[in-house]
Amino acid sequence: MNGTRWIAATAVAAALIFAGAATVASAGGGDSGSGSAAPATDSADAGFARDMSVHHQQAVEMSFIVRDRTENEEIRRLAYDIINTQANQRGMMLGWLDQWGLTPVAPEREPMAWMSGSDAHDGHTAKTNDVRMPGMATPEQLERLSTLKGKAAEVEYLQLMTAHHKGGVDMAEGCVDLCSPGAQRQLAEGMVQGQRSELDLMADLLKERGTRPRS
Repeated sequence: MNGTRWIAATAVAAALIFAGAATVASAGGGDSGSGSAAPATDSADAGFARDMSVHHQQAVEMSFIVRDRTENEEIRRLAYDIINTQANQRGMMLGWLDQWGLTPVAPEREPMAWMSGSDAHDGHTAKTNDVRMPGMATPEQLERLSTLKGKAAEVEYLQLMTAHHKGGVDMAEGCVDLCSPGAQRQLAEGMVQGQRSELDLMADLLKERGTRPRS
């Protein structure tokens, strides 16, 4: 394993430590903020928890697909790490919403509306009129991934997950800017660190396969 991969592995471990600290803080304090009042349904805290839960679910889905489409141990290990980390984080965010008495989805609110005013918000949705969250794969892309095998599946997965992680980093940075101090902001900080390092790892893996991220 080269230096970049050791750094990536360390950062992922750090993200899991952040997640564990967030779990303890949430269990002990009743919510992820610093005050006693639960966040409002239109708050950044609630918006991030809802949107990132959906975002994480797709990352888990893509990782399960590629796990069964390749025998490459590095790709399978990356997929396994993403499945475990993001499923764990998604569970915590849904748990917070339940503690706050809020629904896990809010159909009346557009995805990413909570990021208005964040320094991390770069206007993906406003510029494209695309209601999907940044980095989300289309149904057609997921279907294509499920038809590929071996190196072709590996490349498709790495390119899709690179875009997905870039969007996830933007969202997590938005929470760092806008969410209340507490466990959820701490979790978002861990997501930024872990996903940035996985982006470096995926760029390295794509280079080994003679290609690069799409954007």
